[in-house]
Amino acid sequence: MIRTGFVALVGRPNVGKSTLMNHVIGQKIAITSEKPQTTRGRIQTVYDDERGQIIFLDTPGIHKAANKLGEYMDHVAEKTLEDVDVIVWLVEPTTYIGAGEQHIAEVMKKYDKPKILVINKIDTLKDPAVELTAAIEKYRDLMDFTEIVPVSAARARNIDELKKVIFQYLPEGPRYYDEDTVTDQTMREIAGELIREQALRKLKDEVPHGIAVLIDEMHQRKTGIWDIKATIVCERDAHKGIIIGKGGAMLKRIGTGARIQIERMTEDKVNLQLFVIVLEELTPIACILLRTRLSAATRFTTASTSALSTRITRVSSIIRRTSAAATSSF
Repeated sequence: MIRTGFVALVGRPNVGKSTLMNHVIGQKIAITSEKPQTTRGRIQTVYDDERGQIIFLDTPGIHKAANKLGEYMDHVAEKTLEDVDVIVWLVEPTTYIGAGEQHIAEVMKKYDKPKILVINKIDTLKDPAVELTAAIEKYRDLMDFTEIVPVSAARARNIDELKKVIFQYLPEGPRYYDEDTVTDQTMREIAGELIREQALRKLKDEVPHGIAVLIDEMHQRKTGIWDIKATIVCERDAHKGIIIGKGGAMLKRIGTGARIQIERMTEDKVNLQLFVIVLEELTPIACILLRTRLSAATRFTTASTSALSTRITRVSSIIRRTSAAATSSF
């Protein structure tokens, strides 16, 4: 009996959704960093075994939006809940339920479908028996859950049990994707994600997470080596200098880290060239309109669209490549 269905992963920003999904699938698909709101759009990944297929939709963290673009991202997250068969809510093992969690609970109550509470980061508990029980009781007071599963996404603990529970609530039916399908993201999109992840990790708090990555060129030589040219888009001139670093040192660190990750993905050697451009200010509404019109866009900054494709970077006065655009090969 084959079961196949769609599952939404929801939770506050950076509660561990992307890390959990990467461990379930068995390879890196969604970026992870210490900065909140690093997942910018629905990333569809597929887990397949003899029981059937789980198709995960990882959404931007549901939270009360601070601006129009945030409202749009929350709308995307809530729209996902309408389309799935099961909702998985990832939380931390705490008895404190703040306004963010209460907001998510109110959103989830709108939908009459299986709801699985996943309590993450159990490896951080000093007294698991006491602390985990207390957290479960607190969340049960908040709303009814079909199942509750404790896990450690970072240490890949209890992941198999979570998959077992999810399969129980998926409808019977044939597979939607080929058995070897992992994600509906293209290799270019994943490469862009890996570069952006390295930028966020290396820059930490120096540059806001409102940066984006455009893959300008990506092709494979007959020898197997991948040639990739990518552009990091930042919002201000000051950010550009920080991203490049003294003598190009920071840009080289970002590129080296990204190249290693991309080589692991492609299992081939990679020649990576990075450029840096500055995006002049856009209103949030303009960003939303551009995002809606260009469905091929991949990632967005808080004041920009990311893959407004090369078309936008070339024909619009909004984006300007500085004459001193840094380039570095790794």
